Amino acid sequence: MLETFPNPEPGRDYEITHTAHEFTSLCPITGQPDFATLVVCYVPAERCVELRSLKLYLQGYRQQGVFYEALVNRVLTDLVAALAPRRMEVRGEFSVRGGLSSVVVARHAAGGQPGPGRA
Repeated sequence: MLETFPNPEPGRDYEITHTAHEFTSLCPITGQPDFATLVVCYVPAERCVELRSLKLYLQGYRQQGVFYEALVNRVLTDLVAALAPRRMEVRGEFSVRGGLSSVVVARHAAGGQPGPGRA
């Protein structure tokens, strides 16, 4: 479960970036491990994510078979539900497999406004 704490500066826009360099999950087709760097960047509103709970949440994917696209979007959905940030981006930079690497980015902006890079 994702735990939060009160934002110490809720009246100020500032950016927080957390990077998980050793993220792992499983390929849902082959069961082989997928390795990634997962980057969570957000502008908090009233709540910030507690790092130990974020680490444990991300480790929960180690034995889950999930496609990259679903994974990045699920992490975004769960963090937005827990934090209700002003803006958030989750970026999955997946390691080379079969000669291809993949990057999946999902964004959220409070009030349904498009996030950066969205039309």
